[in-house]
Amino acid sequence: MKVTGRINQMPHEILNRIILKPQLEFELDNYFKHYLIIEKTFIKAYRKMHFIDDKQAIDLINAINKVTVHHVRKNAEENLTDIAFTIENEIDKNLNESIYCWHLDRSRNDFQACAQLMYARENTLNLFKQLNKLIEIILNKASKHSATIMPGFTHYQSAQVISVGFYLSAIVKNLIDTEKNLLRCIKYMNLSCPLGSGAMSGQEYNWNLNEMANDLGFDQYVGHALVGVASRDWILEIGNSFNLFGTNISRFLTDLMNWGSSEYKFIDFPDEFVSISSSMPQKKNFTILERIRGKSSHFASLYMDFILGQRNTPYSNLVEVSKESTKFLSALFKNAYEMFDLLTIVFENIQFKKQQLKEQCDEDFFGGFSLANKLSVINQIPYRTAQVIAGKFITESIESLATPKNLSLKLLNTICSTFGYKNKLSSIELHQIFSAQQNLYSKNSLGSTHPEQMLLTINNLKCISDKILGEFENIEAIIISSEKNLENWY
Repeated sequence: MKVTGRINQMPHEILNRIILKPQLEFELDNYFKHYLIIEKTFIKAYRKMHFIDDKQAIDLINAINKVTVHHVRKNAEENLTDIAFTIENEIDKNLNESIYCWHLDRSRNDFQACAQLMYARENTLNLFKQLNKLIEIILNKASKHSATIMPGFTHYQSAQVISVGFYLSAIVKNLIDTEKNLLRCIKYMNLSCPLGSGAMSGQEYNWNLNEMANDLGFDQYVGHALVGVASRDWILEIGNSFNLFGTNISRFLTDLMNWGSSEYKFIDFPDEFVSISSSMPQKKNFTILERIRGKSSHFASLYMDFILGQRNTPYSNLVEVSKESTKFLSALFKNAYEMFDLLTIVFENIQFKKQQLKEQCDEDFFGGFSLANKLSVINQIPYRTAQVIAGKFITESIESLATPKNLSLKLLNTICSTFGYKNKLSSIELHQIFSAQQNLYSKNSLGSTHPEQMLLTINNLKCISDKILGEFENIEAIIISSEKNLENWY
């Protein structure tokens, strides 16, 4: 065993099968390319500190470029089934001659912590871009439906007239919050480069740790060696961001599932996105929504796993924290990719049944709120009394089988008179108050349902998302540029 003088036996077969080999395969799939980039960062630093010369640096870079997943997998067992040890030995084997200082003053601890952080950053960057595309799709659909009326609900009851665009923009508002959170996670990770922390107390030679961090696209070294190897706060930040996203999106999906039911009939999907019953041929099931809502629940359990994996552990480098508590990070990313893919096709293809939505709005007495306002302003009736009058008017109208389109002004006059007030509203005004279309336009405050306000809201949301995207693209450009510069420095 070349890698150790401390122990005399290879890992036990059960340890290898249950822990070491699965860990190796995971790291080969997810961290391997990051390990090689980190190795090149070290070579550049060694050269600047004059531990190696130009020829040796080039020889090492060429040796690193020859290391493959196949060779690491093949030779891992002779290196304690450890990816870091195996990569080191593979590089040694690829050298033209031995370079005695090239692995000087180093530890696996910060090496692995850095690769893990780079993996998380890469996936968070990719998911951000996917989320931004989803936001754009929903905003475009919201713009097209800024004046498409539909009933809005409180306490599961029809409450006020809104628009499809108004509802969709609420989804976007929440997704932009997720976008902000992911950007915050990326910024946080970029301030936390652990490379140079060593085992837990720093390194003995004068490494330029901020420059090494910059070479990997980070803003700076984390600034504290123990924090560099012991902390995994960034995974809690990522987990919390997706936990909030999953919780909020599940509520919107619940609405869509209800609206797709045979009772509502508010939405529809092309046949390629629906399923059927095996025994009831009349059914068309929107199970895609159920799948997405089901997937949203995984974020909560994964986030809790991240927390419990770190809770009550000593603040030091532990595989319990670095490996077990982060074991399901890839599952979180996979779930997020799948959810964003599914949500994208849902909002690209969802069809809102305008006639059904309008008919529902026309049937309900959505003008009650407006009537109370008008009675107070025009008839000078105290507002709470106006609310009572409006309620009695609607109740008696329903009992007399009246509809919002054929309301009795005489009935309103009588009820007002009973309370000691004279009604000054005309029949035309009463009709407008209970017009579903008028109800949509009657709200004028910032962020309200009025189509003009709605378009302003949509435009504002787009501007916010674009600003966040601009910050993101600046960070991504720095990371990409750093990787290119590192490849070309020699």
